[in-house]
Amino acid sequence: MRVGYAQIKPCIGNKKLNLETTFWAVEEAAGLGADLLVLPELCTTGYAFRDREEAKKLAEPVPGPTTNSWAEKTREHGMYMVAGICEIDGNKLFNTAVLVGPHGFVGKYRKTHLFLDEKEIFTPGNSLSEVYTLPEMGARVGILICFDWVFPEVARTLALAGAEILCQPANLVLEYCPLVMRARSIENRVYTITSNRIGEERGLRFIGKSQVTDVRGEILVSSPSDVAEVKVVEIDPNQARDKYITPKNHLFNDRRTEIYNL
Repeated sequence: MRVGYAQIKPCIGNKKLNLETTFWAVEEAAGLGADLLVLPELCTTGYAFRDREEAKKLAEPVPGPTTNSWAEKTREHGMYMVAGICEIDGNKLFNTAVLVGPHGFVGKYRKTHLFLDEKEIFTPGNSLSEVYTLPEMGARVGILICFDWVFPEVARTLALAGAEILCQPANLVLEYCPLVMRARSIENRVYTITSNRIGEERGLRFIGKSQVTDVRGEILVSSPSDVAEVKVVEIDPNQARDKYITPKNHLFNDRRTEIYNL
């Protein structure tokens, strides 16, 4: 199957422009034959909200108007997409990623590990992502959002649940995240897709460097820190089903869970 990311530069508060940019990304990815596309965290609103009230004005229910539009676009091209959105549910705001595809809205994940000022705005999710099957491609995907990468338990839990591809919508500002995502691939023998944004926003500089890694942690495709672009690459999910490191060492079966004391 063919997977990829869009590395873009959302404009804080301009949902119309940002949504149009996501539509552009879908068209670009479709032209490259993508089966699965990942967009950045909070890609329709921007990231550096002044306060909770600003975020609340830009938030919307999930599913809702934006996810419906995304589902329509992906349905046209027979592809799936994971993308970040500012969700409102009652009086709570969530930093959410959604999965949409040829059959419409598939599911959502609410970020569980909040970074910096996100703690003043969002409510953390209370469960990790489901692992979703993409039947047309015979692949299984899990979702983590940006700062979730710091916690190896997230990727491991998703891999144990059968995820072969980890999709990471992100607004990364720490330079070493792409390196750590390579480690997450190696630790779990999974593919990872990191979609980061570029540019500066209210004092934050985003590092770009979106990438796709394989089960050995090799970078299959990547972007520099300052270019808006869509990239797509061929992967084989079957490789993520083989958890043998050597003929006598199985990545999961060799664990000694009784001594880890987690």
